[in-house]
Amino acid sequence: MSDSTIAHTQKFASAPTPTPTPTPTPTPTAIVSAKPVALSAPGRGQDLQVRVSAPATGSDLPVIVFSHGFGWSMDGYAPLADFWAAHGFVVLQPTHLDSRTLGLPAEDPRTPRIWRFRVEDLKRVLDELKVLEASVPGLSGRLDRSRIAVAGHSWGAQTASMLLGARILDADGVPGEDLSDPRVAAGVLLALPGRAGDDLTPFAVEHLPFMNPSFDGMTAPALVVAGDRDQSALSTRGPDWFTDPYFLSPGSKSLLTLFGAEHSLGGIAGYEVAETTDESPDRVALVQQLTWAYLRSALHPEDAGWRAACAELEDDPHPLGKMQSK
Repeated sequence: MSDSTIAHTQKFASAPTPTPTPTPTPTPTAIVSAKPVALSAPGRGQDLQVRVSAPATGSDLPVIVFSHGFGWSMDGYAPLADFWAAHGFVVLQPTHLDSRTLGLPAEDPRTPRIWRFRVEDLKRVLDELKVLEASVPGLSGRLDRSRIAVAGHSWGAQTASMLLGARILDADGVPGEDLSDPRVAAGVLLALPGRAGDDLTPFAVEHLPFMNPSFDGMTAPALVVAGDRDQSALSTRGPDWFTDPYFLSPGSKSLLTLFGAEHSLGGIAGYEVAETTDESPDRVALVQQLTWAYLRSALHPEDAGWRAACAELEDDPHPLGKMQSK
């Protein structure tokens, strides 16, 4: 599938529309962080632990709710969370029940529903913004509750995608409950798994029934990030499996394909962590910059930073990836 083609039509002698000035990436500011902030979660079995990170100064701060990958926690993904917070976002990181820090046994009765608990965790974070805001001294009154985005990596990306309109199909191919959230305006989906059916291994089909997504209803704007060397043990396909969410969803979407990137996308989960198989500070820096620019422009439509960032990537003689949009 090729990039979208924009047709320009001019009638009579109308004046040209002025091009908005891109907002440059601001100088990083000091950040403040609080953890763990415990949110009461009846029916979950234990409180939801959240990390809150924010710029030390500034007002009308947009919000990113971030969902970690399998086994991680609110302490992961510092390369992204710290960058976003240092550049003007409030970042909220819940610890899901599958986190290694919680040690939930496989036989726990909650295990089959962890995917659903994950979605509920993100919604609970949104429900309790006032509590989370009050947890950081000086943060109260500085959030812009009208500008909220979700982001996630791997399983966390699937969790975040549910708030954007993705749904889980049952065994008969019938879409499950619509769990989208109108409070969420846009998303960043990093290494989000693709479609199921014959594209899944027998193990995944048998043990991971929630890996049966439909992207038909994922209408909210989103940036999908995929590595061109991300070969999943759960799929019978190659790295292009991770581009399905872009090609199979409607609405405004962008796809960043990172050259040479595996599932860690250069190391976004943390610095020098064992799971990183493709360590690349340059690749992580690109993800930081482009995700920031995307969310900044998605939540502030007058901002042209995303357009400028895409043009810079296209003009790079030695690019680390390619961008396409529709």
